[in-house]
Amino acid sequence: MSRLRVLNFSVSLDGYGAGPDQSLEHPLGLRGPELMEWFFASRTWRAMHGLDGGESGIDNDVAAVGMAGIGAWIIGRNMFGPIRGPWPDENWKGWWGDEPPYHVPVFVLTHHARAPLAMKGGTVFHFVTAGIHAALEQARAAADDRDIRLGGGVATVREYLRAGLVDDLYLAVRPVLLGRGENLFAGIDLHALGYECGRTVPGERATHIYLRKRA
Repeated sequence: MSRLRVLNFSVSLDGYGAGPDQSLEHPLGLRGPELMEWFFASRTWRAMHGLDGGESGIDNDVAAVGMAGIGAWIIGRNMFGPIRGPWPDENWKGWWGDEPPYHVPVFVLTHHARAPLAMKGGTVFHFVTAGIHAALEQARAAADDRDIRLGGGVATVREYLRAGLVDDLYLAVRPVLLGRGENLFAGIDLHALGYECGRTVPGERATHIYLRKRA
């Protein structure tokens, strides 16, 4: 069966996975890009966007593995875009341009219905209004036994963690202190939920922490 995996999810030392005040100008919130510097510098990220160059090394290897073998994604509405409430129209097609980096079905959690959106490169956004379990069921059907990547944002990951549905939680911990924003761990007892630390890998710009469900 497909595993639901949070891969390469960037957090600060004080547990924040996004900065405050997300907007069109600040899709990751204020200071949010500091969390992603390890990824933005990698060859993997640059290749995903049709660019040459980038750094090789441990961070790049981790980034590449996190994009491989994924059959479907689940993301929250905030990760799809900054629009809140009912969709005013269908003009917004995500942050990523005409060809998003997913290339598989992506299930977007939302309270407001919208028709599926097919993009170049095989990405199709499906907008799920029936909740996290419905999105996971649809993603499992689409993934065809490949793994499902839970992309975020923070609120979405927290919801799936609380429900005990995440099989693997791989974190890229950046040596920065955000101080405010969206905290991944606040009020969540990962040990009580059955998680343990499998291994820790220091990279060039982040430390990679691998959490998994205890057997």
